Amino acid sequence: MSAVHLARPWLTFDLGQKMQVLSWAINRPGFAMANRIVWREVRNADLPQDLDVHGWFARELQSKGETESVAFLTSRDVSRFTQSKARVGAITAQCVATVGLSNAERVGHRIDRRGQDWGTINIAIRLAYGLSQTGLIEALSIAAQARTAAVIASGLQLPSGMATGTGTDCIAVAAPMGAEDYAGLHTEVGEALGAAVYAATSDGAETWIMENGNFAGAPAPVSDQL
Repeated sequence: MSAVHLARPWLTFDLGQKMQVLSWAINRPGFAMANRIVWREVRNADLPQDLDVHGWFARELQSKGETESVAFLTSRDVSRFTQSKARVGAITAQCVATVGLSNAERVGHRIDRRGQDWGTINIAIRLAYGLSQTGLIEALSIAAQARTAAVIASGLQLPSGMATGTGTDCIAVAAPMGAEDYAGLHTEVGEALGAAVYAATSDGAETWIMENGNFAGAPAPVSDQL
């Protein structure tokens, strides 16, 4: 597997080569070319209300020489990261995840989480298989599906129902440039990707629930406060 380096508050996933990465990460979102995907662990004290988060994060990344990396922020303890690798045929997928559920949500609902730590789920996947940009978009959708399935299976209960994710989840999928346009559930790449993401997310959710319990008590849903 590609190297994962932990040096709190940083976690680094070295992709082994420059790859195309698709994400909605804070640093270098959308389609980007990168050698690494990194996490920066933060506390509430690091991000006061009036802080320019993007400017602060840019300075943090510059100090670490990671301005060209795709980068996440999380209040989850990055030392709790999980990883999984799956192989289907000649295709391998490696997933590294940090899973915090303190701001869990059920899709279609919102809970007021202001003033709380946002643990969030951040997932990075490295595919050893070339994809086109079209294929990378479908790969991202499969990763999101696997994340959601794993969170539902964890059984985390909310006032609004079973959790399906958090309000600040982020996923980054990396793959070599290629011509393959398809990465769905009927493909080997989709199977490998889904298996790796599901396993890493499940392990992370299980760890969080063991630490915190399987009911994320919270204020009333936003819709009930209007």
